[in-house]
Amino acid sequence: MRARTCFVAAAVFGGLHAASSIYWGLGGDALLDTVGATADQFEGRRWMLAVIGGGKAVAAIAPLALFLRGDAGRALRGAMWAGAAVLTFWGAANTVTSALLAAGVLPRPESYDRTATLGHALLWDPLFLAWGLALATGLWASRHRESP
Repeated sequence: MRARTCFVAAAVFGGLHAASSIYWGLGGDALLDTVGATADQFEGRRWMLAVIGGGKAVAAIAPLALFLRGDAGRALRGAMWAGAAVLTFWGAANTVTSALLAAGVLPRPESYDRTATLGHALLWDPLFLAWGLALATGLWASRHRESP
């Protein structure tokens, strides 16, 4: 049961990231300022955010679906472990860096964007961290699982 709960949590955390990207890709603007320059990179090509969101959705839901079906092979589990490691590292490193930048501990560049920095420190990067940790915990808890 613990593994299932972790995979559901990972799907929810990843699903929030995916839904936001899809929403922005379809033209929505709410919370877009909380990602700052990341969103600016897609100016004139925001539709690409919907595609990225679709990829995030697959990555968020696939581990749960495979767990429920009981057929995640060794290679897929290895890929999921790699994904969990990247999400955890990326989320932790960027959460800490953004928090230190927002607190003034790190020097702020001329292009400092307080809204985006706080968005990364308090929302987007902690979500990546939570997604990675939930996925890793689900994988660990299901390591000896034979069937759903």
